Amino acid sequence: LVINWLIKPFSMAAIGVLFFEYIYAGLVDAGEAKHYIAGMILLGVAPCTAMVFVWSQLTRGDAAYTLVQVSINDLIMIFAFAPIAAFLLDMTDIIVPWQTLLISVVLYVVIPLMAGWFTRRTLVEKNDLSALNRFTKTLEPWSMIGLLATVVILFGLQAQTILAKPLVILLIAIPLILQTYGIFALAYGWAYFWKIPHNVAAPAAMIGTSNFFELAVAVAISLFGLDSGAALATVVGVLVEVPVMLSLVSFANRTRDKFALSH
Repeated sequence: LVINWLIKPFSMAAIGVLFFEYIYAGLVDAGEAKHYIAGMILLGVAPCTAMVFVWSQLTRGDAAYTLVQVSINDLIMIFAFAPIAAFLLDMTDIIVPWQTLLISVVLYVVIPLMAGWFTRRTLVEKNDLSALNRFTKTLEPWSMIGLLATVVILFGLQAQTILAKPLVILLIAIPLILQTYGIFALAYGWAYFWKIPHNVAAPAAMIGTSNFFELAVAVAISLFGLDSGAALATVVGVLVEVPVMLSLVSFANRTRDKFALSH
């Protein structure tokens, strides 16, 4: 939770400003640079709540811990996403309407969370856990299909921009990749020195590292438009996240014995 809400959003904003206002000065238009920073900030403020279950499973993480951590992040996101995003965007001289941020949280966090709670409560009240299990198994493939469809649509909408601006894509990807590896190193190393078991340390680091890109993309499009630099930055976040996270999964699996030896 400390990584997700007290470190990651601010480190993402800092690395965005560092690269686009200083390192890339002269390479990127100043106005576009602001939008790229905004997209990175929106990615940093939204911790992952979907793909993290896949990363946890691939690292043989504790499923119960992962579920609890994601649930807590969802609850915190309801109250913290809009204020933190607005604060960081304002710090970079980007003024955004609070209403849009709040509506996005309601649409993409509150409504799905309430729908899940209501569905589970309805099935449990009928004392039919088998029905709940069947319902969950029925939804499992659809959740992955929905995720893949989202990615395909996003890349389809931004395909021309991605092909037309390969250098910009690379410039955006570099700080995003550095941020991802840096946050993972901090979270995973922290867990190691605190002697946390690997089946908790791995998903904890994955949760802190990955992003709720669906929310970030939706907010970027709502605030800045489909063809904006902010929307492009969030889509690049999707582009780099999967291969980077798979490399981190591989690293976590290779270092499992290190945790076993030290605990």
